[in-house]
Amino acid sequence: MTDSVRAFLRNVATGIKDSILGIGTISKLDARIQQKREEQRRRRASGALAQRRAQSEERKPDNEPKLASRIFQCCAWNGGVFWLSLFLFYRVFIPLLQTLTARIIGDPSLHGSVWSWLEFILTSVFSALWVLPLFVLSKIVNAIWFQDIADLAFEVSGRKAQPFPSVSKIIADMLFNLLLQALFLIQGMIVSLFPIDAIGQMISLLHMSLLYSLYCFEYRWFNHGIEMHQRLSNIERNWPYYFGFGLPMALLTALPSSYIISGCLFSILFPLFIISANEAKTPTKLYHFQLRLFSLVVLISNKLFHKTVHLQSSLTSSTSAEKLPSPHTSPTRQRPLPSQ
Repeated sequence: MTDSVRAFLRNVATGIKDSILGIGTISKLDARIQQKREEQRRRRASGALAQRRAQSEERKPDNEPKLASRIFQCCAWNGGVFWLSLFLFYRVFIPLLQTLTARIIGDPSLHGSVWSWLEFILTSVFSALWVLPLFVLSKIVNAIWFQDIADLAFEVSGRKAQPFPSVSKIIADMLFNLLLQALFLIQGMIVSLFPIDAIGQMISLLHMSLLYSLYCFEYRWFNHGIEMHQRLSNIERNWPYYFGFGLPMALLTALPSSYIISGCLFSILFPLFIISANEAKTPTKLYHFQLRLFSLVVLISNKLFHKTVHLQSSLTSSTSAEKLPSPHTSPTRQRPLPSQ
């Protein structure tokens, strides 16, 4: 029992250390990426013609994305544009307008009724015309930038990304991944409603920490060609380490009461933890027991995913059956369909 507790504390501490100290490597990564690219150019420039091409490429401006600039763009967009606009509206514009209308109207009771309607209309219009579109746009832009950051960080390792066998398998993996993560997030919210508040909050924090670790390591594992079931197995078999790795981000994003502000903070911190996950040395020795927190959501995801695929295939077959037969047999009908 004592050895198990020691191993748990040691793995949690290692996870926290890797998540925080890995951020400090950002300043060195751009130099290492540039060095790798220079080495690749030298290898390619073996012949005279290749050398001339390499010299002409050197004269051109370097338009390839840099890690530090991508991280700065994420912070500037999520913190400087999105978060700052929310702060200015709710903390500056609304209080100033409330004070101004109180002086104009004068009567406190009349101002109270007028202001309640005015505030509701202003916040609704602001949310519909600014917050919601910007939130959706941020998700799209962040997804592109996060992938760039992960690819640049992986480039330093010098290894080539292991591609998935087919595009359909990549799409299936992404859809299944999104469904599973959404269900796991709901599971974490449900356990937070446990009657004993302290226990409920601790279990919820464990869920969020493991989920954030899955987010961070997903890019690295995807580039290694590791499929979803193996990613979940990695987390469940070494759950104390991944709990420690995701703990700092889970605690920081839990501080704001607003979901939007928490999302902004997550988008600012997430690129930094992608770098940490790429640089982390995960433990090779498995923990004493496996924590199967993902088992229920994997079971539900499999049921929903297979039902959706089965329904889609049934609809496709029924639609094709309703079509009138052509007098000339199609070549595709003469050949059996390849098994998926």
